[in-house]
Amino acid sequence: MDLESFNTLSDSEAGAILRPCIDIDRWVDEVLSARPFGSVDELQRAAERSANPFTEEEVNAALAHHPRIGERAEGESKEANLSRGEQSGLSLDDEAKARLVEANREYEQRFNRVFLIRAAGRTTEEILAECQRRVGNDDATEMREVAEQLRAIALLRLSNAINN
Repeated sequence: MDLESFNTLSDSEAGAILRPCIDIDRWVDEVLSARPFGSVDELQRAAERSANPFTEEEVNAALAHHPRIGERAEGESKEANLSRGEQSGLSLDDEAKARLVEANREYEQRFNRVFLIRAAGRTTEEILAECQRRVGNDDATEMREVAEQLRAIALLRLSNAINN
């Protein structure tokens, strides 16, 4: 969608474009209330400001929508389709799947939530290395990293959804 069209949509229509980027009410509302945007860069800056930082409650709510890395997102929602596309570059042979299952299990035992990373453009090896590194984080550091990953995912999805 082009920016001019996005600027003229109703709040509910524009919200339907934003929610698959990241389904956090405050973020969606803040981006909507900043319209109209003079440029895509202005939109991206507003979206980044609204996402910085996400609260722990917002992070936890958003994580409820994210599949494990290496698992195919279920359903036909826009968010599920985006997730499948973002993970399309992963090598998912039997060995890689087993390694991702183990890394996810270890992370979830440590932090009691799914491992989240912006998967687009990353290899399975890069994601595994990052998961292993982050398992060593303390809770506060990891919460900041997860919030940063959510922000990166939201901005990437937004840039793909709205362009000039």
